[in-house]
Amino acid sequence: MTMRIGVVTFPGSLDDGDAARAARIAGADVVRLWHGDADLHGVDAVVLPGGFSYGDALRCGAIARFAPAMDSIIDAARGGLPVLGICNGFQILCEAHLLPGALTRNQHLHFRNRDQYLRVESTNTAWTNSFTGGQEILIPVKNGEGCYVADERTLDQLEAEGRVVARYIRGNPNGSQRDIAAITNEAGNVVGIMPHPEHAVEALTGPSLDGLGFFTSVLRALAGSSAGVNAGGHQ
Repeated sequence: MTMRIGVVTFPGSLDDGDAARAARIAGADVVRLWHGDADLHGVDAVVLPGGFSYGDALRCGAIARFAPAMDSIIDAARGGLPVLGICNGFQILCEAHLLPGALTRNQHLHFRNRDQYLRVESTNTAWTNSFTGGQEILIPVKNGEGCYVADERTLDQLEAEGRVVARYIRGNPNGSQRDIAAITNEAGNVVGIMPHPEHAVEALTGPSLDGLGFFTSVLRALAGSSAGVNAGGHQ
């Protein structure tokens, strides 16, 4: 059975079409979800795409967190639904308290748009089980408020529990603490990533095909692969 990945569109979403395309290339059926509709239409996983939801009013993701669709997503995520937040989606996940910490203005106060190397630190999530630990990947980053911050206790806890999913290498584009580019929740089903894997799924348009692994990973997790990774991301 083909898995169904929902992609949410908020007012100001820019990369929802790209996320939908990436999910289709990976082999999923895509369901377009509207921010104002609380019905998730039976999807098996959800992607919160990049962009500027609600024009970044108040702060990035602060209004989107209260969208009717997010109420359903928060409840479903706590029940194990795989959720991937990309860029603005990462910001929304932090605002919704599905992930700890916050994304703030880049330390240098400039927008950064470039191809960025990452090192995959954790493969024990629903969105990264197709990678190998320590694998270096190249995907685009484009943000003005991508600096990940948290208190030292939270950062130490993320490190100790293996919840840092990816780090920036060969340069930190935004000043994120401990070079953090992506994190996960305790269960491993919710992942937030600041760079854009959906822009690295085709040779014609991306710097690599490395981003595709995030989308094939969740299909593998949902299918209950021979690696023993379930939709929650753990064996």
